[in-house]
Amino acid sequence: MTTLIPADNAWMLFAVLVVIAAAAIWLEQHYKWAAKVSACVICLILAMALANFRIIPTDAGAYDFVWGYIVPLAIPFLLFKADLRKIWRESGRMLGIFLLSSFGTVAGGVLAFYLFRGALGYENAKSATSMFVGTYVGGSVNLVAMADATSAGGDLVSASIVADNLLMVLYFFVLVALPGIKWVLKHFKHPIVAKQAETQGKDENMAADYWKAKPVSLIDISKGFASALMIVAVSKMLASFFGSAIPTGNFGLELLNGLLGNQYLLITTITTVLATVFPQFFGNIAGTQEIGTFLIHIFFAVIGAPASIAMIVKNAPLLLVFAAIIVGMNMLFSLGFGKLFGYSIEEITTASNANIGGPTTSAAFVIAKGWHELVVPALLVGTLGYVIGNYYGIFLFTLF
Repeated sequence: MTTLIPADNAWMLFAVLVVIAAAAIWLEQHYKWAAKVSACVICLILAMALANFRIIPTDAGAYDFVWGYIVPLAIPFLLFKADLRKIWRESGRMLGIFLLSSFGTVAGGVLAFYLFRGALGYENAKSATSMFVGTYVGGSVNLVAMADATSAGGDLVSASIVADNLLMVLYFFVLVALPGIKWVLKHFKHPIVAKQAETQGKDENMAADYWKAKPVSLIDISKGFASALMIVAVSKMLASFFGSAIPTGNFGLELLNGLLGNQYLLITTITTVLATVFPQFFGNIAGTQEIGTFLIHIFFAVIGAPASIAMIVKNAPLLLVFAAIIVGMNMLFSLGFGKLFGYSIEEITTASNANIGGPTTSAAFVIAKGWHELVVPALLVGTLGYVIGNYYGIFLFTLF
């Protein structure tokens, strides 16, 4: 498909992504309507619009650069203040609701399979179930892994990726809106939202207040980038080493390989250990939250670009509904079990986001909402999803 900016013009495409992120943040901080929508959703909308009007392509090397370099780099910046001794009481609960939420993904996968095995074909339905359950517990890496493991056809994989991207965008709208609905606030605990309302008033722009100008020195920028780049570099080396050195002959070894061979888990682990052992050094680097958040918003623009509405209408209507059933069940399980076990709406929506979108999207979501104490729990459980997503997908493929 020909676009105004070709896919090989990496500099211009990357410039567009950065401008989208900057414009979305500016709008969020200057307009109340934008603050309610959130900068992350505005990034998605702007990127989707440019892609569907054929201004930018839906796939390009510049997007791969963001996935491969910008996203990993953002994580240490967001975790430099993550002293585990202080956050354990805030993150310990998140694992429970995350696992309960993931059971909803599995239940949705089973339901979708039986509803669509005739329309899609038995083998295609098996592969689609495996791919969508994998990605809606972990992330896109799980969808690709399940496509390979189940020998899914190229057309099925392409249509699934398109459906996944569009549905993920739409679901983010739902997750952003839920904590602001009066009925939801009436029936679910909402301590962070209540605290925000008490301190700022319900109509205040929380993002603008949090991101107000702070003093940042050259040494802060130097220490931040030097530390983040070294952590990512070491983590990627270790992940590559463990991924090739640890055999996968049984479940235990496969689990260990998945944990130690995952760069995101290692980046999270190394950064949080350093932040806990040396809280005075890492915790006092100014500007890290701002830099990490800006990088995350560039990522949101990237995941909006591949969501081609034209391709959905042409190639993936059944798969879009298929995936919507799975996501819907995830939401029902999240809300139902969250209510039953006394979880807050902030924890519930963060856990569901970690399932459907993964660690980076869930971290960006809580940052955009101003729930900064949930950044580390979101990253931790989302990264765990990368590991267990493949097991969920393979289990269902084998079961059927």
